[in-house]
Amino acid sequence: MKKLALFLLTTPLLAQQPPLATTYKPAADKLITASLADTEGYTNLTWLCDRIGKRISGSEPLARAIVWAQDLMTREGLQNVHIQPATVPHWVRGAESGGIVTPVTKPFHMLGLGMSVATPPEGITAPAIVVPDFAALDKLGTAVKGKIVVFNAPYKGYGQTVQYRVNGASKAAAYGAVAVLVRSITPLAAQLPHTGTLQYDKAQPKIPAAAISIEDALELARLQDAGTNPTVHLAMQAHLEDPVPMANVIGEIKGSEHPEQVVVLGGHIDSWDVGQGAQDDGSGIMATLAAVNIIKDSGLKPKRTIRIVFWVNEENGGAGGKAYRAALSPAELANHVAAIEMDGGAEQPTGYGFGASANPRHLRPGDDPHAAPPTLSPGELHSLDILRDIASLLTPIGANTIREGGGGSDISPLQADGVPALGESTTGAHYFDWHHTEADTLDKVDPQDFRKNIASLAVMTYILADMPETLTGHKGQAEE
Repeated sequence: MKKLALFLLTTPLLAQQPPLATTYKPAADKLITASLADTEGYTNLTWLCDRIGKRISGSEPLARAIVWAQDLMTREGLQNVHIQPATVPHWVRGAESGGIVTPVTKPFHMLGLGMSVATPPEGITAPAIVVPDFAALDKLGTAVKGKIVVFNAPYKGYGQTVQYRVNGASKAAAYGAVAVLVRSITPLAAQLPHTGTLQYDKAQPKIPAAAISIEDALELARLQDAGTNPTVHLAMQAHLEDPVPMANVIGEIKGSEHPEQVVVLGGHIDSWDVGQGAQDDGSGIMATLAAVNIIKDSGLKPKRTIRIVFWVNEENGGAGGKAYRAALSPAELANHVAAIEMDGGAEQPTGYGFGASANPRHLRPGDDPHAAPPTLSPGELHSLDILRDIASLLTPIGANTIREGGGGSDISPLQADGVPALGESTTGAHYFDWHHTEADTLDKVDPQDFRKNIASLAVMTYILADMPETLTGHKGQAEE
């Protein structure tokens, strides 16, 4: 006991150090001021959206975006700029159409789901059966054989409702359905279909699947409820071509004292083949790059290395995140002290989710969105306190909330191996109105909100790369 008392008296305790908010307030104020005055980040986002545009994996525009991004990082003075190869799927939408043929004639507002197979060349014409959820489908069972199943699931948050898009085709195919239509995963009824990837169960036949607008799904439900069983037609040329070599784009600010230790941040450079990929996720990669540039130009010298990655193929495969993790040796992985992803659009930032439990926006197929989060270790609880201390410096821009549960698709392979993971959060007021649609265009990104996201990222990234302690992660399972 005397030895313990002597140790406590003679050893400097972390608890006796000043709060991080006190130590780093001058740096945070400097970074916030510079971020709110920045114009270069939005200029770069404008170029990406208007000169390159939509960037689906395997496409020529994505290849141009990768070359442009590598050149941009080099021109802006980052260190160790390079590309990291990753082989990606090349899904091609092709021509597509659909609509009600009886008891009325009406075309759908539709988009085929990513990775869907095609219909026969003549299309599929079949009776539609509308169900609100998987339980209703299970109750019907083989009664849906030879029919087109329509999932008319009301939006109850992205994490809960996206399961119908991801898993609906295989669940319906198990009972003999010939195709699937999914009510778009959005709260907004604006005759605007939302695409997104599906996942086929290898044990079931692959059947074509498309998203339709909320209004179209509701009309089909009304016709069915009225006893007029609707017949619909669906024609899709969707197909997979040979995989294509693409790449992550990487740049760094080398740490001044511990260059082997890394805080990695970024978003995904690919998008869907509709809109411009402005919010999802052009805003994420351009805001993170602007934040890194502002740290670099501020004269601040973080002790650890800050590494920015534009991950490839987040939308329909996750090849970039997997390739990044696979390239790390055990020692390099152990030296990743934090990973930050911005993939929720650039609306007003609210703070960060810390990856101690699943992020509802990034639930894996089959996950229960209502499941209780894992019990946090003492180290994770301490990390939450550290993050709340840092986030208090973001109060002037309204980004001072830290919640349990965060991360992102691209950093999930790192998170699964215990790297502390943060997902940058926004209000998300309209993100899912535009997400995966033709409406995901530059005009949806408010420049001042965008700059606030830059400020939030700059402050959080710099302090994590410079502070004495490091965060504690939570091992788990990577997203599929």
